[in-house]
Amino acid sequence: MRQLLRALLRFIINIVARVDVSGYENVPDTGNFVIATNHLGFLDLPMAFYALNRWDLFIPVAEKWEKVPFYRFLGKYFNFVFIDRFNPDIKALRKIMAQMDEGKNLVIAPEGTRSRVGSLIEGRPGVSYLATRLGHPIVPVALAGTEDKVIFGNLKRLKRSHIIVKAGPAFRLPPLPRQNRDEALKQYTDEIMCRIAVMLPEKYWGVYAEHPRLKELLEGSK
Repeated sequence: MRQLLRALLRFIINIVARVDVSGYENVPDTGNFVIATNHLGFLDLPMAFYALNRWDLFIPVAEKWEKVPFYRFLGKYFNFVFIDRFNPDIKALRKIMAQMDEGKNLVIAPEGTRSRVGSLIEGRPGVSYLATRLGHPIVPVALAGTEDKVIFGNLKRLKRSHIIVKAGPAFRLPPLPRQNRDEALKQYTDEIMCRIAVMLPEKYWGVYAEHPRLKELLEGSK
């Protein structure tokens, strides 16, 4: 069933868009890792399965979708973990850690929700906390062209969209300090978001456009 669903997924996306994927070499061949990506539209969720020919991935999804039978069906095969985005969800955290212990790899959007402005919004500290707690490398992935208004606008004109999926070098965050943990989490979250931003066109930089860390990364990439 998974192979059938993946073939169907690729067929549908290839009709809707031309997808350019780069950075495969940055995805670890062995060991656990966390994929951190920006979130622009509904196509972001299946992009990991489209771009990577592997099933050892799982994705946190907002708990509201668990009430939709179609999403529950997909969740069985695409390894969804339904979470409460607005309150501490210890049960979901335990599920995530259990999935990682089983050898699966987390795909998550630090922003926590789709950007309604078409560019980066402020990341939440949950990904940083998980990454430091689990101790696994983070692979930043930048998505461009998946905005819902762009996808649907092109569909109305019977035009394929152009989607870019780019993975950057994996990196690790240091363990959380005993003191000033909130400040450290903010710094770690900004690090993740700036590493995503540096791979995106300038129009997507959003709230990180003037961030000093992004400017450092841009300077280093020249």
